[in-house]
Amino acid sequence: MASTLDIKQAALPTLDRLQAMLPDTVDTPGIATTWFKAFTDSIETVNVAGVLDLLLEDAFWRDILALTWDFRTLYGVPSIHTFLDDCLTSAGISNLKLDVANAQLQTPYPDLAWIQAVFTFDTHVGHGSGVVRIVPTATGAWKAHAISTYLEELHGHPENTGLLREQKPNHGKWHSKRQREINCEGPENQPKVVIIGGGQAGLEVAARLKYLGVKALVVERQPRVGNQWRTRYEALCLHDPVWHDHMPYLPFPLTWPVYAPAPKLADWLEHYAHTLELDVWTSSEVTSAKQDPKTQQWALEIKRGDGAKRTFVVNHLIFAVGLGGGVMNMPSYPGTEDFQGKAVHSGQFTTAKDYLGKKVVVVGACSSGHDISKDLCDHGIDVTMVQRGATYVMSTKNGFPTILGSSYCEGGPPPDVADRIASSFPHYLMKLFYARYVQKIAELDKEIIDGLERVGFKLGWGVDGSGYLLLAFDRAGGFYLDVGASQLIIDGKIKLKNDSQISRFTKTGLQFEDGSTLDADMVVFATGYGDARQPLRALLGDEVGDKLNRIWGLDAEGEIYGAWRDTGVPRLYVMMGSLAMCRIHSKHLALQIKAIEEGVFDGQRYSVEA
Repeated sequence: MASTLDIKQAALPTLDRLQAMLPDTVDTPGIATTWFKAFTDSIETVNVAGVLDLLLEDAFWRDILALTWDFRTLYGVPSIHTFLDDCLTSAGISNLKLDVANAQLQTPYPDLAWIQAVFTFDTHVGHGSGVVRIVPTATGAWKAHAISTYLEELHGHPENTGLLREQKPNHGKWHSKRQREINCEGPENQPKVVIIGGGQAGLEVAARLKYLGVKALVVERQPRVGNQWRTRYEALCLHDPVWHDHMPYLPFPLTWPVYAPAPKLADWLEHYAHTLELDVWTSSEVTSAKQDPKTQQWALEIKRGDGAKRTFVVNHLIFAVGLGGGVMNMPSYPGTEDFQGKAVHSGQFTTAKDYLGKKVVVVGACSSGHDISKDLCDHGIDVTMVQRGATYVMSTKNGFPTILGSSYCEGGPPPDVADRIASSFPHYLMKLFYARYVQKIAELDKEIIDGLERVGFKLGWGVDGSGYLLLAFDRAGGFYLDVGASQLIIDGKIKLKNDSQISRFTKTGLQFEDGSTLDADMVVFATGYGDARQPLRALLGDEVGDKLNRIWGLDAEGEIYGAWRDTGVPRLYVMMGSLAMCRIHSKHLALQIKAIEEGVFDGQRYSVEA
């Protein structure tokens, strides 16, 4: 067997590289059907060699829970061979069906062509779906370049939606019943899961669990759901479009703005929790959490806003407190005690109105740094942005239509369909497409790019030219999706300082390594948040904290290390991410928990390194 291929060195399956030609006429249904029949025959007879014959040597196979109970991307025939040897028999795949009517020949670029097809299947534990892309080869045969498989539903445990929704009339008892549910009164209302954090991450996984029949209690320390957005700086607005952000079971209305203001989203989250009847305790905090090493259950103490304390023993504990859990990354410089002004973190910045008449320096040139600088500038405040490293910039106007295409747009497919297709591209494969998107977006954004270069703004282009994709997944920073600040920088209305690094505070501002200074009444550090493990360690202690896997960032296969999957501590999970990530992966986390509750998953995942 050949040695394992390096996923970071993957290349697109261009016609030139495959030494293939696309025929003038392509029998898309016929080719898809022929390939899929051979695939089905090999899968159902556990003929691994037969499956491998249908793949390119550098094929991808991404599995989410269906065969591995994990998030895995296997790259290259040697890795896929090992994976199928290990997992195919135990998965028990059967009842494969191709959606031949929707098989499509796609040519995203002149040098790229594939047939994309969706299929369904069953395993021993549930129902799954998959996506395959098959490409022409030099011999005329069509082979798969990318396959993805997902667990969609557990046998006998569908979501209680649609025809399975609650049918019985309440006869006026709804209010009292609901209060007992919220207050966790009575043995029938004791939670199986406690979720710390009531932002979009906590609410969406709570909703998924509720409609899988798993009682979950959300514990939110803020007095209102949505305050994570409501109390941020008032100029905050989502930078990704509404079609990408829909929440499960309750999509945004057709009147919703393309880019939602933070206070509006905050109110929506409150509405979401109420409408879906999620059990949320606000002004509450988990003050103690101890895991029994034998049962793996969590003994929790929760302090409520009125000072009352409740204790629970639950099977699962989820942290949904955001990237870094609100632990602000505040740099420390000599001379801080001498500074006669005030220094704050961007998480403490609420409105530019508090800074009228002052001279402000914003340290950081990513999303928050740009947003805050723009807010200050719009209020006529003297503001200088200190850029410490290169930043990838793209306009939302040109960037998102290019990247999201017809998947997330007005009149596009339902989010679950779009999500299935989007998730079928492993991150290190998507990197290759983003490198092309970045070039096109830069052409469309030429006026902005040229202007930023002209004033000396340090532009970066992401990992291997992939823009914000891997920056977001690996660093959660290093980019700005432009909604207007770039032009203010070009016009000099937001002043720029990036020719030297900060060395210390002075009485009147900042001094830099080259000896230059900046006067400031206020310094705002838009420097991000800490390690996502920090809030877990703070509550659970060092003994548990030392067992935790890295949470954010990409592993060797291009999968997120610990969010939505194994954290290194059994029955302890982290739910986090953008609205789109939470919509997609709240389902995956809820399925894992439901499967453990029903005894069809023992927590053991496929762990052989590819």
